[in-house]
Amino acid sequence: MIDLRSDTVTKPTEGMLQAMFSAPVGDDVFGEDPTINQLEQMVADMFGMEAGIFCPSGTMTNQIAIKLHTQPGDEVICEQFSHIYQYEGGGIAYNSGCSVRLLIGDRGRLTADQVEEAINPDDVHKPHTSLVSLENTCNRGGGSCYDWKEMEAIKEICLRHGLSYHIDGARLFNAIVAKQENPLKYGAMFDTISICLSKGLGTPVGSVLIGSKAHIKKARRIRKVFGGGMRQAGYLAAAGIYALEHNVERLNEDHTHAQILAAALAEKDFVSEVLPVETNIIIAQINGRYTASELVKKMKEEGVMVMHISTNQIRLVLHLGISIESVNNIIKVISDL
Repeated sequence: MIDLRSDTVTKPTEGMLQAMFSAPVGDDVFGEDPTINQLEQMVADMFGMEAGIFCPSGTMTNQIAIKLHTQPGDEVICEQFSHIYQYEGGGIAYNSGCSVRLLIGDRGRLTADQVEEAINPDDVHKPHTSLVSLENTCNRGGGSCYDWKEMEAIKEICLRHGLSYHIDGARLFNAIVAKQENPLKYGAMFDTISICLSKGLGTPVGSVLIGSKAHIKKARRIRKVFGGGMRQAGYLAAAGIYALEHNVERLNEDHTHAQILAAALAEKDFVSEVLPVETNIIIAQINGRYTASELVKKMKEEGVMVMHISTNQIRLVLHLGISIESVNNIIKVISDL
C-alpha cells in the first residue's frame, strides 16, 4: 500500500533509529533527560526564542499555549478550518473555558482587517478577546502558506490591542522551506510557536512548544496537569534532533511530488478543482462519476490510500515515505481511473 492519508504515517529511517537507540536519557519531569533538554533548546535557538517544552503531540502544545495565554471566559480568534478548533476535541472550551470567534478566511488564512474587526470591545456583555491563533501551513487550506506581510500586520493589531499571538506550526517548516523564510523572524513575531516533529519531519511522536522562559515555566505546570509529563522520553527526542538535522531541506521533495500528482489529478474529468498546491498537501474537489468516499475506496483497491475530508473532497499528503517511484505508480493508478 502507498499511504497518502497523512504525513503522520511515516516510519523512522535507519539513521533516525540509530540516533534513538544511542540516546542518553533521564527523568524529564525532574528536568534530567539530557536529550530532551538538548531538543528543547535546539528548537528554541532555531527560532531565536528563550525556551521550549517537549510534548507528546501538537494538540497538547496548542492546548497548553491557549491555556497559558487566556483566562476562563476569554475568547480566541482563529480561522474556521483551524486545527485548534476542528481537530482538538473541543479543547479550547474544555481545557481553557474559552469561547471561539471563528472567521472565514482564504484557504485557512486570515487578514489583519478580519482580525481587527473580530476583537470585542471593552463591554461586560462580551467575552474578553485575548488570543489570536494562526495555522501555517493550513491543513484544510491545502497546505497554504501565509503571506509574511499579512502576519506582520496581524502582529501590529495584537500589539495595539494587547493580544497574545500564537502560531500552530504543525507544518511550519514546510512553509519556511517553500517560502525561503528565516525561522528567527517567526520567533521575533509570535509569543508562542508549536512545532510538530511527527509530520513532514518524520519522527514517531512529539511536538515542541517554544516561547519565553516565563511562558515555558507556566507551560510545564499546565503539561503536568494535562498528564503530559514524561520520563525517559529522550529516545523520542533523539528522533526530533535527527529530523531537524537531516529532514528539513528534503521537504522540497514532498512539495515537488505534490505538484506532479496535483497535475495528474487536474486532468481527470471527475476532478472539478484542485486547490493551489504550495507545499505537501493536495485537496481535490470531486464532481462526477465518483463521490469522494467512492474514489477513496476505488484507489485503495488499486493500492493507494487517500482520505476524504468532506462529501466531495479528497486529500493527499506527501511525505518522506513516498519516493519518485511511488509517485509514478500513483500517477498510473490515477490515469486508469
